[in-house]
Amino acid sequence: MRIINDAITVATRGHNDLKDITPQVQQKLQASGLQSGQVLVFVQGSTAGVTTIEYEPGLVKDLSELLEKLVPSSRSYHHDQRWGDANGFSHLRAALIGPALQVPFAEGRLQLGVWQQIVLVDFDNRPRTRNVYLQFLGE
Repeated sequence: MRIINDAITVATRGHNDLKDITPQVQQKLQASGLQSGQVLVFVQGSTAGVTTIEYEPGLVKDLSELLEKLVPSSRSYHHDQRWGDANGFSHLRAALIGPALQVPFAEGRLQLGVWQQIVLVDFDNRPRTRNVYLQFLGE
């Protein structure tokens, strides 16, 4: 059993910007030489999340609209009052989605469904550069 740590950097626009990072994760898996195991995908920061979704324009828009209904960006949050950065909504959205995802792999391929991609979602109210850490555990 081996553990390999790696990372990717992703530029985002904020405001529920979804980035399909599946190709980068698969590329890092292939470079690792591991054939069977699991990968932990973790985004650094408290205003972004990682999940899976069918990455197509309609569903991307649907997810953004759902998050806006659940945690509106137009209202004031206690975090905003304390820090004055007007991004309390982005912290709450990130808490709902979560910062990490674990995906199994076999024969050197991520075991994702046909219509399932790994996505980074940046909820902040401004563009960011996100570090996504990958930890491969396998053989």
